[in-house]
Amino acid sequence: MNSKDFLTSTYGVRIPRIIYGTAWKKDSTAALVEQAIGLGFRGIDTACQPKHYNEAGVGDGVAACLHRGIDRADLYLQSKFTSLSGQDPMQVPYDPKASLSEQVAQSFQTSLKNLQTTYLDCLILHSPLANQQRTLEVWQAMEQIFHSGGAKQLGISNCYDLQQFELLYREAEVKPAVIQNRFYDETQYDRGIRDFCREQQIIYQSFWTLTANPTILAHATLQTLAAKYRRSAAQIFFRYLSQIGIIPLTGATSESHMRDDLAIFDFELTADECDAIEMLL
Repeated sequence: MNSKDFLTSTYGVRIPRIIYGTAWKKDSTAALVEQAIGLGFRGIDTACQPKHYNEAGVGDGVAACLHRGIDRADLYLQSKFTSLSGQDPMQVPYDPKASLSEQVAQSFQTSLKNLQTTYLDCLILHSPLANQQRTLEVWQAMEQIFHSGGAKQLGISNCYDLQQFELLYREAEVKPAVIQNRFYDETQYDRGIRDFCREQQIIYQSFWTLTANPTILAHATLQTLAAKYRRSAAQIFFRYLSQIGIIPLTGATSESHMRDDLAIFDFELTADECDAIEMLL
């Protein structure tokens, strides 16, 4: 990836403009992560949540690439603290009886061990907790990790309530650098949240970007652009998002799809074409 294929956050962290997502890869995780980095991905998203992620597998895939000479400083690794409500009770990666702040600390140490690294480029709260007080308690524990140098920046995921997000932003000492949400019609594509992100220079990451939008991908607007640029509708949509400052996650499991995802920076849509796609949202 070239320098133009990165965004720089308010914390000075370089984030690749497309990120490889590792959920539900199970035993294939290590091989897929190694393949993704080998093909050119430099951003990897995971979570300390054994129910949906094989975080240790991500670490093995990364380690294989580091052995081949890729520099850790050239990779962007983000993981998540997942509260008890999001964990499989049979495989919680921290002491479920510990205080919230201790759970965060233990989960973070587990992530470092799994990923075979000394720091995270971003630590994300997997989703808000049952109330704002508990969410803030977890956030303050994450802030301690930030202050100790363990995480270069913080973020939140699965936060669809603009008021809740604004409140966290106001109350937080270390402001969220990133929000990562499902990108789909049910939430009106997070228009209000994305406006707030633009105002505060928070980077918006999208997931479920292709799966949740079959009607957009099948729309004549995207099909026409796909024919014009000799690309797939998925490539057109990803390119559009990257041009408006959104970082999409992709969970591609085939080499051809990985190559397609990385190739979105080889062409550029015009302002009018971006406006035409914007109309669909």
